[in-house]
Amino acid sequence: MEATLTEDNRAMGTSGPNKPCIYEILVQGKLDRDWSDWFDGLSIALTCSGEQTPTTTLIGPVADQTALRGMLCKLWDLNLTLISVRRIEADGEEEEAND
Repeated sequence: MEATLTEDNRAMGTSGPNKPCIYEILVQGKLDRDWSDWFDGLSIALTCSGEQTPTTTLIGPVADQTALRGMLCKLWDLNLTLISVRRIEADGEEEEAND
């Protein structure tokens, strides 16, 4: 079966003409801010609450779906468990979520 690239497929991952989308990626485990450059400058925040396993949130602009997949592969390579990926509108509203 051959995949056909449609206008909708091309637009995925951008919030306008050539504008990257803002993504929030939540993983289980610790990742300090020193990793930010390796994740193309995304902001990194660690959350530790009591006895629960720490979580790390990466948030920032992602150029396109290829770049997003690359970041997810990097998280996989670090053996971090993916909890969620959310695309966020420019005004801060959640656009879509995959929990």
